[in-house]
Amino acid sequence: MAKAKYVFLNDEIVPWDEAKVHVATVAFKFGTAVFEGLRAYWNDTEEQLYLLLLDAHMRRLAFCQRFMRFKDPIDPEYVGEKILDLLRANEYQQGVHILATVFVDAFGPPATSGPVGLAITAAPRSDPKLREEGCSAQVSSWQRVPDVAMPMRVKCNANYQNGRLASLQARADGYDTAILLNSRGKISEGPSMCFFMIRDGKAVTPTVTSDILESITRKAVIELLDTHLKLEVEERDIDRSELPAAEEAFFCGTAWEVTPIVSIDRLNVGDGKVGPVVRKLQQVYANVAAAKLPHYPQWRTPVYPR
Repeated sequence: MAKAKYVFLNDEIVPWDEAKVHVATVAFKFGTAVFEGLRAYWNDTEEQLYLLLLDAHMRRLAFCQRFMRFKDPIDPEYVGEKILDLLRANEYQQGVHILATVFVDAFGPPATSGPVGLAITAAPRSDPKLREEGCSAQVSSWQRVPDVAMPMRVKCNANYQNGRLASLQARADGYDTAILLNSRGKISEGPSMCFFMIRDGKAVTPTVTSDILESITRKAVIELLDTHLKLEVEERDIDRSELPAAEEAFFCGTAWEVTPIVSIDRLNVGDGKVGPVVRKLQQVYANVAAAKLPHYPQWRTPVYPR
């Protein structure tokens, strides 16, 4: 993430280089933290910055704190207010990626649960090349951690080491990213994003009980596929052997938005180019997020007062 002017840390906005947490904290040593990634989109015509799906992200942040048994969890409404304050302090007039992290700001063993701190960063995010051209994916030899070991539906920092290993392997083997299977051998998700494929004219995606994050972007994409693209969505188990039958495929998530997958295990998805369904979905998603379409005003929170 690029440097910004300011960061929010424990009740105050501070210069980027002054945002520090002690190396002996439980959060640093054991990854005892939960976070939300959010995006804000700039609308040139309106000269307004829109936060996407703020309320949904704050509800999930509250759930994750409760699940992790944090002592005195931080009010999600307060977090939302401070995200807006930080964006205004940085005076952004472009697309931005935000990370809001609630962490155990204490010393002690892994089970230490408080007190907790809050850190929020926000930095410009350019359009990645993979979103335009598509990415290559490898079905990883690393397995998605099952719910009985660590719950992937909880956005806990430590969970992301599982996906990191898959990402490192994929890059070492010449791929852009990975697809992980769950303990039943079914498609789960990418290292930090959900998986969809288009097959026989339907959009197919793993169920939320496939050891995936209960993704907010995934839920929004399902709505857009149904309402705007008039495409039936099936939430079901997906076998690895189905992947070569996909006509199109894509990942979705806050950071990945809607990113086409053009090959899996060096076998082209469809004709190996970005397909019409994914391209149209990208356009609808971007236009809704930046308020260039009037639909779903409840998804957007304007940053600057008018």
